[in-house]
Amino acid sequence: MRILGLDYGSVTVGVAISDPLGITAQGFETITRPAENKLRRTLARIMELVQEYQVEKIVLGFPKNMNNTVGERGEKALEFKAQLERRTGLPVLMWDERLTTVAANRSLMETGVRRENRKEVIDQIAAALILQGYLDSIR
Repeated sequence: MRILGLDYGSVTVGVAISDPLGITAQGFETITRPAENKLRRTLARIMELVQEYQVEKIVLGFPKNMNNTVGERGEKALEFKAQLERRTGLPVLMWDERLTTVAANRSLMETGVRRENRKEVIDQIAAALILQGYLDSIR
């Protein structure tokens, strides 16, 4: 059973995927789109991954405010969740993603990845952190 982890951003979606046993999460790719409201190709790519890897569940990062309220980014993530559920027919779980991008950036800095190269993988790392948090919670 594979689970897909997503870090939904304004122009990118970081993608992570679990191993078949659902123990570890690996950053997979970053899907980029030309504008925030252009989701057709993004949803099509996610559907390809769902089919290719026989994904059974999606974990979507939920960007809550530090005071636990849902702001504009959180509302957009909820809208994306509804689109994912319609398109894939899979359950989509929202997972608190507060500070995952900060943790991903710190991890890349500690491993010596140059600033200009971090942008290429930061969303994948954040998606992996979101998914790994979920996987750890269900064990």
